[in-house]
Amino acid sequence: MKLLVDMNLSPDWVPLLLSSGFASVHWSTIGDPRAKDSEVMEWARQNQHIVFTHDLDFGTLLANTRSSKPSVIQVRAQDVTPDALGSKLIGVLRQFETALDEGALVTVDERRSRVRVLQLT
Repeated sequence: MKLLVDMNLSPDWVPLLLSSGFASVHWSTIGDPRAKDSEVMEWARQNQHIVFTHDLDFGTLLANTRSSKPSVIQVRAQDVTPDALGSKLIGVLRQFETALDEGALVTVDERRSRVRVLQLT
């Protein structure tokens, strides 16, 4: 599983993900920080990465394109730092690994997480 950490999340996520066995890269190291969400999504699709974001627009993009890839993990919380949500996210990645590989939108907050298999309608 490879993750692309969006600009709206700290690059501090990358070392945590790597140390937990998940290949990851922060968008700031590979693309224009001002890139449109659609560009980020296309890079992730072409490079077989899952988008990890705090931006709810990625779910809308999936619904509008009726695409099954890339999978998106969106975090919905006030504190989106690795210290606050790191262990929760790692658990979610392991729990929903199969769904994420096949195409899914996973929403994570402090209390719960849910998965929707793509193609969204």
